[in-house]
Amino acid sequence: MEIILALCLGVTLSAASGFRIFLPPLAMSLASLSGNLELSSGFGWVGTYPTAIALGIATLVEILAYYIPVVDNLLDAIEIPTAIAIGTLLTAANLGDIDPLLQWSIAAIAGGGTAGIIETFTAMTRAASTGMTGGTGNFLVSTTEALSAGILSILAIFVPIFAAALVLGLLIMAMVKLPKFIKSWQRRKRRKSR
Repeated sequence: MEIILALCLGVTLSAASGFRIFLPPLAMSLASLSGNLELSSGFGWVGTYPTAIALGIATLVEILAYYIPVVDNLLDAIEIPTAIAIGTLLTAANLGDIDPLLQWSIAAIAGGGTAGIIETFTAMTRAASTGMTGGTGNFLVSTTEALSAGILSILAIFVPIFAAALVLGLLIMAMVKLPKFIKSWQRRKRRKSR
């Protein structure tokens, strides 16, 4: 049961990192510092004050940067591989002391995969918002993403099974919507090239 809770926690934090990459590690760091979360061996550095301060600054800068037109779309392009890496790390840090091959395999598939899907979905949503509103609607997208990352991070720490169920719903929605986004984008691209 403990491994299931750890996996739910890690995957939910990974999904949250698909919305904002620094906020979930900050939540994990603060939870570790307050004694609400025990990290896997080798990840004790996450629960230190210097790490919490660095992640706090990075979180603030990232959230503010998403409110700058053009920068928000650039960040989406950069953050897809970064979210996958952070999602993998977040899941590995919560799996406890298990065989390292199993730990990192589960972390890469479940955590990295979840973060990558969510980040790709948010990037496509922002691109659609930019195309439809000329970027004026991106403020709402950025606010929704930041709130989603914060709420999922809190839920992951305090009610991981419920949070994982929410993430499963998000993943299903993203997997259904992503092909539609891609087809719509391809149609617009073909129309513009004519």
